[in-house]
Order: sequence, then C-alpha cells, then structure tokens
Amino acid sequence: LFQEKKRLTICNIAHQWEIQQNRIALVASLNQDKDNEPCQINGSAAYVFPEESRSLDTILSSAVQGLSVLESHLVEVEGDTLCLYGAGALECLDRNWSVQTAGIIVTVSFMFIEFDEIVQVLTKLKTKFPNSVHLKFKETNLVTLQQFNALAQMHRIEQLTVDPQGNPVVNFTLWKYYVLFRLNHFNLQKINGVKVTENDIVMAERLFGILAYVASSELPHYRMLSLFGESRRKQFHFLLEGKGKKSGVGSEESSDNRRNGGESTTRATLNYMTKDFHMEKLEEIKERKTFCQTYVENLVKEAADINMKNESLQKLWPQMFIELVRDAVIEIRNKNSYMKLCLQRITDQKQ
Repeated sequence: LFQEKKRLTICNIAHQWEIQQNRIALVASLNQDKDNEPCQINGSAAYVFPEESRSLDTILSSAVQGLSVLESHLVEVEGDTLCLYGAGALECLDRNWSVQTAGIIVTVSFMFIEFDEIVQVLTKLKTKFPNSVHLKFKETNLVTLQQFNALAQMHRIEQLTVDPQGNPVVNFTLWKYYVLFRLNHFNLQKINGVKVTENDIVMAERLFGILAYVASSELPHYRMLSLFGESRRKQFHFLLEGKGKKSGVGSEESSDNRRNGGESTTRATLNYMTKDFHMEKLEEIKERKTFCQTYVENLVKEAADINMKNESLQKLWPQMFIELVRDAVIEIRNKNSYMKLCLQRITDQKQ
C-alpha cells in the first residue's frame, strides 16, 4: 500500500507540474504487467502501475479510494540520497534533522521543482546537509547558463547531474564547459556521470575566461566591492593597485585565481538573478524613474517660474526705481512731518 501511494503521489506531482508548465495535454502511456517501469508523460518521468491504459486523472481518482488524500510533494531518503519531489518538499529543509541522518546525505535530488525556488534554499541546504556533494536536477526548468551561477553559493560540489528532461539548458553544446568555468573553485569531479579531465578545465577557461573579465571590467568599483567580504575587498584593491604584477603575479590567469578558499574575484561578478527578484528590480527601477522624472519636472517648472519672474522684474524695474525715488523725495520733502513719521514708526515697533 505504501509503495502504491508513493507512486501515485509522484505521478500526481508530475501531473501538477505539467499543468503548471502549460504544456501539451497530459497523455499517459501505461504498459501492462510492468510494475515499476517509467512512463513518459509529455517528457516527464512518472511511475507506471500494472493497470490498463487509462488517463492519469482516472487512475488518481480511483486510487484515492481507500488511501488518504495524495500529497502534492514528497520527501524521501534512499540510502545516502535525499529525494525532493514538488516545490512543497523544499520545506523539509526547515525540519530538525537528526545529526546522523543529515550526516549521511551525500546526494540531493530535485524533481518537479522550479530552479528559482531551489535557489532560495541553497544556503539552508549546505547548512542542513554539510556532507552533500552531489546535486541532481530533473524537471527543474534549467534553461539558461547563468542559472548555474547560483550554485556558486554552495560550500562544496563534487558532482552535478542535470537530466535533459525539463532542463533545456543541456541542449547547449558548451553548457558543461560553462559549469566547469563558473564553478571552478569546487573542483568538480563528474558532470552527468562523466569524469572531468584537465583538458575540460583548460577548454572551459579558454571559452569563458574573457566573459568574466568583461563582466568585472564593466562593473563600477563600488559595485565590485559590494560583492566581496573584507578579505576579498583587500584582494580586489591589491589587483587594482597593480601590486600583483610587482610581486610576480602578473598574468590575468594567476591574478584571477588568487582565492581565499573561494571563487575568484572576476567569476564572482557572474551572478544569477531569479525571475521574482528580477521583476522586483524592474519595478524598483520603474519607481525610481518615475520619481526622478517628476522631481526633474518640478525643478524645471520652478526654474521656469523664477526665470519668468526675473524677466518681469527686469522689465518693470526702471519704472519701479523711478517711483521709489519719487516716493522717497516726497516723503522727506517736509522735514518736520518726516521726523514725526519716523518717531511714530519707532514707537510702533517698541509696542
């Protein structure tokens, strides 16, 4: 019963993933008399049940009878592997895992979870499972090379497995080389089960070394400094002042790879911004643009008003000056009355 519920739950998660991704209508291709064989659900791996070929909705509907309501996520520990199915499974990282269980986890497998959601829990992952060195992604919407930048925040990765299902990024010929370049400080041993060679690392540097250099050279110094901690800031100043060349660390390769147990300074500028964060930034930029535009418009209006008043004053001033002189002469023409007026003004001020 448990195994059946497990398979049904995973199939339900796959079904919900398909709906979420707005893919082609779900088609279940079930093979008879094959209890554990995977079936292809529109490109997603699900589990097959020894039943007649029917739609997944029908299977789920009938399976719920006699079982508790199917979950929309699943968390399972198989040997040294933690398997997470569905976005809700990420909440398991908030649990109080026993030291023994947390210590044996070497591989963490993500399935049917948006990569952007995974990025938000990477810091928890390295804290909860300090011995995890192998990440596996299947149906996680890895679509661009820059998404791999997010993995740089892990403390250690020895193996990376990206399944072609639901991860179009593997269609890029150079994706492995980019991973090797960006995550160079991890010294990856295997990618998709294939051992990394020294030639692979050299090729990665040749292909993408200029990318990091351009990215770092385009950033203002204050932006660069904001990316680093205190020790990295000192290193960056060291490079800026050209002291690297004086001490024999002159080449771009050697200066770029001066690390303090972490990634190189230039590679650190290659970051990944999640969709939600990107949208927040766009909204923030839009608000700043609106504020600046309004502020400048008000300044222009104020400047125009001041200029108009100044022009009016220039036109009226000759006549005003004549009238002021005339009034002053008339006022002081009678000395006695002017003295009385002055005394009266002084009295009024004292009162």
